[in-house]
Amino acid sequence: MCCTDMALAYVEAHAAWSEANTKPSLARDYATFLSRAADGTARAAFAVEGVRCAGCMNAIERGLADLPGIGGARLNFSDRRLTVTWKPEAEADIGAVLAALDALGFKAQPFAPGRLSDAEAAESQRLIRALAVAGFASMNVMLLAISVWAGNVSDMTPENRDLFHWIQAVIALPAAAYAGRPFYEGAFRGLRAGRVTMDFPITLGVVLTLVMSVVESLSGAAHAYFDGAVMLLFFLLIGRVLDQTMRRRTRAFAENLAALRSESATLVDAAGTLRDVPAAELRAGARILVRPGERVPADGVVEHGASDLDQSLVTGETAAVTVRGGDRVFAGALNGNGALTVRVTAAAGASLLDEVEGLMQRALEARSRALVLADTATRLYVPLVHTAAALTLAGWLAAGAGWHAALLDAVAVLIVTCPCALGLAIPAVQVVAAGALFREGVLLNDGTALERFAEIDTVVFDKTGTLTLPLPTLAEGPPDDGALMQAARLALSSRHPMAAALAPAASGADPFPGAQEAAGLGVRAHIDGVELRLGSARFCEAEAQAEAALAANPDASVICFRAGNDTPVAFVVRQALRPDAVEVVASLRQAGRRVMILSGDRPSAVEAVARRLGVTEWEAGLTPPDKIGRIEALQREGRRVLMVGDGLNDAPALAAAHASLSPVTASHVSQAAADALFLGRDLAPVLAVLAAGRRARRLMVQNLWFSAAYNVVAVPLAAAGLLTPLIAALAMSGSSLVVTLNALRARAMTPCVLPGAADVSTGPNLVPQRVGGGT
Repeated sequence: MCCTDMALAYVEAHAAWSEANTKPSLARDYATFLSRAADGTARAAFAVEGVRCAGCMNAIERGLADLPGIGGARLNFSDRRLTVTWKPEAEADIGAVLAALDALGFKAQPFAPGRLSDAEAAESQRLIRALAVAGFASMNVMLLAISVWAGNVSDMTPENRDLFHWIQAVIALPAAAYAGRPFYEGAFRGLRAGRVTMDFPITLGVVLTLVMSVVESLSGAAHAYFDGAVMLLFFLLIGRVLDQTMRRRTRAFAENLAALRSESATLVDAAGTLRDVPAAELRAGARILVRPGERVPADGVVEHGASDLDQSLVTGETAAVTVRGGDRVFAGALNGNGALTVRVTAAAGASLLDEVEGLMQRALEARSRALVLADTATRLYVPLVHTAAALTLAGWLAAGAGWHAALLDAVAVLIVTCPCALGLAIPAVQVVAAGALFREGVLLNDGTALERFAEIDTVVFDKTGTLTLPLPTLAEGPPDDGALMQAARLALSSRHPMAAALAPAASGADPFPGAQEAAGLGVRAHIDGVELRLGSARFCEAEAQAEAALAANPDASVICFRAGNDTPVAFVVRQALRPDAVEVVASLRQAGRRVMILSGDRPSAVEAVARRLGVTEWEAGLTPPDKIGRIEALQREGRRVLMVGDGLNDAPALAAAHASLSPVTASHVSQAAADALFLGRDLAPVLAVLAAGRRARRLMVQNLWFSAAYNVVAVPLAAAGLLTPLIAALAMSGSSLVVTLNALRARAMTPCVLPGAADVSTGPNLVPQRVGGGT
């Protein structure tokens, strides 16, 4: 057998093996990702590659909607996650969806956060390499082009000019072939699916320019246009790299929310036997054991046992909640110190954690469907460019010009209208504004949020950890300073936030030697034969003292201390307001914005904070669905809502709001859902993002208007044959430079706090009113 036959045999065998092994693997993948609700509706999530613009999103959703049995298809443009649902009576056909996506020119695979992260990293590296190649080629080709320009008006011989043209070709052709792949592939996928995307005019302009340059070099013409092609790719790749860099919010959301799930559960059967099962197999009515340190795998009711749980998913509070028989627990809650036997009330896929994920995903999908400025401009751009170039070619041919002259003018139109300025108009402002916000202590997660920050007329705050500092402080010490000192030294050995409120009272003293922390309860130490305890009321046997302290301070929390058989002490701790919270809220109200507080905390605690800030609209005791419902109700009224929150229970509301902001101390899921994060103890960054949004949007609009005006002037000149491709390339580069210089004006930030904000009286007798009953 010859080498060729052996190679063909190997290829055929490998193809057969791949086909045989890929299909079962695909089936296994989607067996995990395909879920079915109680009403029989099936749902699957796909990660789709090649989505570039709103047109791609609409093409996918319309194309899949025509498939038999499909109930709906929604694509989240931010993380390229496609959610497909089938009607209850229909069979979930994964293969039909994949085939339809392939016919539309898109590849898909099961949506998994880890895979998406790897794919994004690979795509970023690919774009950066392409940008580096285009930049290197642009510099060298431009140096040679400048020599030719100078030589054409001096004494350069035709032989030397032709040599310089061919050296440019040697550099430009392979560089353009490599650096332009992201655009060529997008254009090809669109054409294969019968669509014309934004990548098509780019590809057409680059290819025609290179072909024309080769033809001109072969004929010994005075001009070649290799520099225009590679410079076009360089500028466009800058915009694409910037866009890729800014898009990371929802990928992090998916990874962090997945971390809250328990993959397995300990099932207790009728005979009391324990066995581990996948959490996805749990059904309503099953009995499960939740050991200390484990996360609750499903919603349920406690049958036996008592423990302290971190249920911040529901309440937004970091303080542990004591649960006993008959109390409800929720999936994702972290069990503290005791074993719990729980009767499952919600099957896998129907827990509160699943509801939070679903609410958040739907909110992100809805937000991604809003067209931003660049999408609006892009929808108008493609047909206008094609029409202008085609009319130029047809017009000159009809006027009797030859193919060479007509094509040269048509290429000039394509080059002069190539969307460098349009491609940089928005990303350049986003990057400059992001740098300015960083200097103000704000980290921008999503560049498109700047446009939304500019439209805000209502600001909704969470209370705990947002209006207040994340760590509590000691409100008042007991009469016995000795007890406070002992409790503070014990607190130095604890990692609990409540203990951190006492630690400063240690005044430099060392922790007690041998102190041990009891998970979820507190910390203990034996000193001179006396046991010292600091922690929960139950741990210190101080229930009566704790109840009395809370009765006198309903907006506070307590941490208890006991020394041997002495009377226990309950320390009152509060979460202090952020230092500038009063001034910031006053500035927002002075600017005409509506301010509200939506919290999962107790009504008494929320009312106390609202009173101190002068906020007249507040609600307490809200669950994640309640919060997102309030946000959506405000938006139905026509309000543009900025949500500022930090808890896990705030994540869906952050995603549903028109724009969102979180402190850097927020939960990981809230950080990922927010458009921006702010550092430090101050609340002034709320004002900074609103000011930066207004300025950035104004500059974006200016850039787009300049791009439009440039095309209005340049296209008729190119179509009339007054611009050669060389002059068109220079004009295109000049327009990009103007747009970039205008974007640099976003570095100028207005002051965070409005003048006179501190003088606005909140009114000591202003009584905040509750705007809803909560839950």
